[in-house]
Amino acid sequence: MKEFIEVYKEHQDNIEALIMNTLKNNGAIQNDIEGYKENFKNFPSMELLYITDKDNIQTTANIYRNKVDEEGRAKDRSYLEKKLMVKNDQFSFSEPYLSSATGNICITIMKREKNHNIFIDFSLSELLGRLGLIELHPTFDTFTKLFYKLIGFSLMFFAFLAIGYALYSFFFQFFTGGFTLDTLFKPIVAITLGLAIFDLAKTILEREVYFKSYGKESEDDMVLTKFSIAIIIALSIEALMVVFKIALHDYTDMIHAFYLILGVGVVIVSLGVYNFLSMKSSKKD
Repeated sequence: MKEFIEVYKEHQDNIEALIMNTLKNNGAIQNDIEGYKENFKNFPSMELLYITDKDNIQTTANIYRNKVDEEGRAKDRSYLEKKLMVKNDQFSFSEPYLSSATGNICITIMKREKNHNIFIDFSLSELLGRLGLIELHPTFDTFTKLFYKLIGFSLMFFAFLAIGYALYSFFFQFFTGGFTLDTLFKPIVAITLGLAIFDLAKTILEREVYFKSYGKESEDDMVLTKFSIAIIIALSIEALMVVFKIALHDYTDMIHAFYLILGVGVVIVSLGVYNFLSMKSSKKD
């Protein structure tokens, strides 16, 4: 999905100009129930159409390609107009977003006419495909989306298991075996790892299944940084626990704790170098 957004951004001016010219050349949009199907023939990438009055109160049903939904009638759409970017005195465009009505990534176009405004949602993937900017493989795309969904929710499941195990082991040991350093530190490590896994799962689902708008191009770097920090914290806690254990038993094994702390330090330095190079690269761009 992120690739679709990047392609759209790269060709945004040409796409918007093409849509505006097409809407102008096709004349008035038919807004009656009998004639709405003609609109979808003229615009294969159109997936939703509705019309509002001048105050942006919806006067028609939500008209989809294969159905008509009366729920949208009389809704106030003023909030949507505020999110649109005005291109000229007749057209306004939205940024790509996840449509709650269709579940697809779309862009919304508002066309101003004499006594009403027309809102049209275009499926981004279909639009880019029709313009030849991407190659569409619907079956493979559906399979990929299902796969990412399976992986994302599976990771969330194991994240909850890790956190549940941490809480269970803490209370079990606390009430049966007494309070020890292991009782304190092991649940913290498990919860930290669970948090890192959950964050990774959330990122996968947001980017590949349920689109979320990202304004910063460095968001990929932030995802890696957040995940790495969680791992560093978990390893640091583990290293601290090892130091305490060795200090209570045999100082001759302290070298092993040193190696672990040294490894954590190398990870921290590597992450710092990566962030520095990423920031340097983004400034050049």
